[in-house]
Amino acid sequence: MYHCVVIGGGPAGLTAAYELAKLDRHSIVFEQDALVGGISRTVNYKGYRFDIGGHRFFTKVEMVEALWDEILHEEFLVRPRLSRIFYGGKFFDYPLKPMNALLGLGPIEAVRIGVSYLASMLFPYEDERTFDKWVSNRFGKRLFEIFFKTYTEKVWGMPCDEMSADWAAQRIKNLDLLTAVRNAFLGERGAGGEVVTTLIEQFRYPPHGPGQMWESCVKRLADKGVETITETRVESLRHENGRIVSALVNGPAGRREVEGEHFLSSMPVRTLLNCMDPAPPADILAAANSLRYRDFLTVGLIVDQEETFPDNWIYIHSPDVKLGRIQNFKNWSPHMVPDTSMTSLGLEYFVNEGDELWTSTDEELIELGKKECDLLGLAPADKVIDGTVIRVPKAYPIYDDNYQDALKEIRGWLDGLPNLHLVGRNGQHRYNNQDHSMVTAVYAARNIAAGATEYDVWDVNVEDDYHEEVKSGESISTSGDRAVPGRVSDQDLLELVREAFARYDAVALGASLGVVAGAGLFLATVALLVQGGPNMGANLSVLGSYLPGFGVSWMGAALGSVEMGVAGFGFGWLLAKLINGVVALEERNLMGQVESRALDLFEGDDG
Repeated sequence: MYHCVVIGGGPAGLTAAYELAKLDRHSIVFEQDALVGGISRTVNYKGYRFDIGGHRFFTKVEMVEALWDEILHEEFLVRPRLSRIFYGGKFFDYPLKPMNALLGLGPIEAVRIGVSYLASMLFPYEDERTFDKWVSNRFGKRLFEIFFKTYTEKVWGMPCDEMSADWAAQRIKNLDLLTAVRNAFLGERGAGGEVVTTLIEQFRYPPHGPGQMWESCVKRLADKGVETITETRVESLRHENGRIVSALVNGPAGRREVEGEHFLSSMPVRTLLNCMDPAPPADILAAANSLRYRDFLTVGLIVDQEETFPDNWIYIHSPDVKLGRIQNFKNWSPHMVPDTSMTSLGLEYFVNEGDELWTSTDEELIELGKKECDLLGLAPADKVIDGTVIRVPKAYPIYDDNYQDALKEIRGWLDGLPNLHLVGRNGQHRYNNQDHSMVTAVYAARNIAAGATEYDVWDVNVEDDYHEEVKSGESISTSGDRAVPGRVSDQDLLELVREAFARYDAVALGASLGVVAGAGLFLATVALLVQGGPNMGANLSVLGSYLPGFGVSWMGAALGSVEMGVAGFGFGWLLAKLINGVVALEERNLMGQVESRALDLFEGDDG
């Protein structure tokens, strides 16, 4: 009889076992794969190490930072980050930088983006439950189509208008196009003037990949007498009288039944519910089976070339290839390759288990990877000397329109099994990061040790957007405490209404329109100058009647762009003021209605 049976040897499962050991609670870990680490494992192929997806080690949770330092035997490397987007045969900085994107897309596309953004500000989607509408409301529909739609649909395998906005709110920085432009020209400062320090310009990384962290964790657990059994699958969980009593496991040692006081699961929720013995009610099982996942495979290529491209990874937005993202592991850590004259690349394909790519042979996938790398100009096909394929089922839980209702039903039924604890990405069907999976595991372990429910494992990283930035002086913590609602005071109500009727930043809107207008005119004029010809700029020259000094010449282009920029700024500033005036009227009207309704309720309250 173990105090806790841990299902899954990924970051969540191993962290839970580690925390339990620190709390003097004995556990055993079962992992169905040959390697620990889950999607954070590192595959070693002939001395070349491949990270499954690329895992940066950064967090705003001090507890997780301390655990990483405690578990890893070696020092972390501090690595610079460079990631770009490949679109239309060009590279764009990621995260997006306005001027880089503007110059790369050209003046006509830049104007289209500006107009599209303005349209989204004036006529936003009222119902933004889907990913496409959520992003379009913040960046404009045109920018969404260029930098979000193609790649996102590659990753998830479904149209953006069928995808819930939850993922966008969690994974995209708290940013819109105006904020990006303002940061580019006015500096990265928060609303209160605090300097925003980005955490994404560099990151920590284990010398031999993320799997090194979890292999080290297994060794530390063994030193504490905790076994980690690999290549062993949990086939069923037997429950009686409202408690899980045992797990039936099957592996190299054969099939056996393991009893425990508590059971902690990081296996996919759908798999977990189908393992129950006896089976859950039909409606609960149907809810579990409605949960969907996106699968993933990496084609690892070994290239006989010392350098290929300088990025850690590149997002491939080109529709000409099936490749979604490519990792250059030598740029993550020089220790990921055994020979410094060689390079190892990880080509990532987002698939569904059983589809054409998933069922292709390793040889076919390696040939596809070579061909697509060559087509994109990232690595010559004739320089690829070897390769391997790593398939990862159920890599990403899918956030569709039904998943929240399904989880609500499932959790309601699982509440009747208080000694079963769900943690981690797949364990909770939440597309979170490694650090937040670890927090859920620590909280669950502490609840198990205390025999209480002091920590709410489902409250981690749910309400707050996921940010990769922090303001100076900001204290970051993830307590897991459930928020207790209270009566809304008059001041709270006013703040809620003001948040609902947010004002436009007149300077930011003016600056963005000014930049787009000025740069657009300058680039259009330059294009005519480069083209030349007797009738050069006959139509564009008409603008000289409205912009003194403008003409189709280098000096005229400079003067005209400044004047057009000033005009654009003025238009944006006036437009923001006008919109804010209308919003203020609507706000006052709503406050009057709320106060009137509150008075009616107060007068009708007999108690």
